[in-house]
Amino acid sequence: MQHQKREAECLEDVMNQTVDQLKEYLHNLRQYDHILSLLYWDMNTLAPEKGLEARVSAINYFSAEQFRLATADEYGRMLEELRKPELFDALDPAMQLTVKRYSRDYERFRRIPEDFYTSYTETKTRSEKAWEKAKQSADFSVFAPYLDKVISMTKEYVHYMEPDRDPYEALLDLYEEGIDGDTIDRVFAELKEGLLPLLNKIEECPRPDLSALEGSYDMIAQKKVQDMLLAYIGFDADAGATAESEHPFTLDLSIGDVRVTNHYKEDDPLSAIFSAIHEGGHAIFGQNIDPSYEGTAVEKVDMMGLHESQSRFFENILGRRRSFWVPVYDKLGELLPQFKDIPLDMFCSAINDVHPSMIRTEADEVTYCLHIILRYEMEKAIFRDNIPTDKLPQLWNDKMEELLGIRPENDGEGILQDMHWSDGSFGYFPSYLLGSVYDGMFLEALETEMGSVDAILEEGRISEITAWLNKKIHQYGSLYTSAEVLQRVCGRELTAQPLLEYFYKKYAKLYGFC
Repeated sequence: MQHQKREAECLEDVMNQTVDQLKEYLHNLRQYDHILSLLYWDMNTLAPEKGLEARVSAINYFSAEQFRLATADEYGRMLEELRKPELFDALDPAMQLTVKRYSRDYERFRRIPEDFYTSYTETKTRSEKAWEKAKQSADFSVFAPYLDKVISMTKEYVHYMEPDRDPYEALLDLYEEGIDGDTIDRVFAELKEGLLPLLNKIEECPRPDLSALEGSYDMIAQKKVQDMLLAYIGFDADAGATAESEHPFTLDLSIGDVRVTNHYKEDDPLSAIFSAIHEGGHAIFGQNIDPSYEGTAVEKVDMMGLHESQSRFFENILGRRRSFWVPVYDKLGELLPQFKDIPLDMFCSAINDVHPSMIRTEADEVTYCLHIILRYEMEKAIFRDNIPTDKLPQLWNDKMEELLGIRPENDGEGILQDMHWSDGSFGYFPSYLLGSVYDGMFLEALETEMGSVDAILEEGRISEITAWLNKKIHQYGSLYTSAEVLQRVCGRELTAQPLLEYFYKKYAKLYGFC
């Protein structure tokens, strides 16, 4: 008995010592994450054009150093030690996930040649800046050679990581672990089947007169509106920051430092308003992960569908309701005086005006689904059908006409509108629509527990909804996969039916059809 006790104590000592070593090693790795995130933030918000080369050089240097740490033998030995059953079983759930996930990543990265990784990082950095120029000039030819190289290198990158796996399946798994292409095909087909009849009904109805919203809206005042809305939905300004960029995004440096950007248009205040709410939803997730998970893999949420569900829940499920605006519409008018002359009902008609449009980020929540299906089909064509890069604009335009009935007049409102492909984020787009599907299920669960969302919002109690999301989802970070979160919160498997029911109920009432 004494021998067994000593043996158990010895194992515990080995485990604790190795865990402490691993935590210190991961802390060092995160310093590179922090530096690279700051460089990315600076490059996309404040860095001048002539500073690009210095920024690229710094990103390449720190990426290479981080890669060496992430593939070092010492790191592998620590992970291997903690994978031993007698040690692994004694770890807490957060450390078990950390060992499991980082062991997987370690094996993947070990297969990638360091010189290729450095070259790939540089290529993506240059590609992002080329995309910005191409978008501003609406000229795909400026971006095409960079995109062609990113596509080629992404295929090679994924082959190194998962040599025996379909490249696009591997990419999908990077952004939404456990949700495979067959599942996405099923859910997206379910959506298309349900959405097209709804759109036909809506298109038979007259569009609202929105001419009262036309005009020039002060950009500085729009930024104040953003700050007001972020505070209202629960963004902690002491644990975050805001800036302006070509394409809005959220960047998690740590639980205590989550940053958002926005893009302002003088003639379209709704664009920045809903970007603020959307990015705020992302940030609220990052700011409310349980601090006890800091330093573990749980802190980093790689399930982008789950992340998108939170941004789109705030933006659409809450932010496009009349009840959301009842407590704050007067404040909106104080900051942007034009809204004093726009009745709330007209404003609500504007933010729920369903019609096919070119730009994904400005699309209504119904046609947005088709924007994502378009991109998903494009990515499958790139990675499975090997469509040449110079044919992509034509294919994009054809698919937009097929799905939405409209055709871009230039590449700026077509294939160049999103930044994602410029940095190799293929497989990311499906997560946006998965997030909306999750939202239908979360709304159903929330109203089952708390009652009418409209009643809560009209009384200005949005903080109670934010707290519900904090408790049910945010605090756990990435401890659970999206499928596990759906089971825990909703008690059911993934289905598009709640989202379709939400759409039909909402728009039948708005447009007056049954």
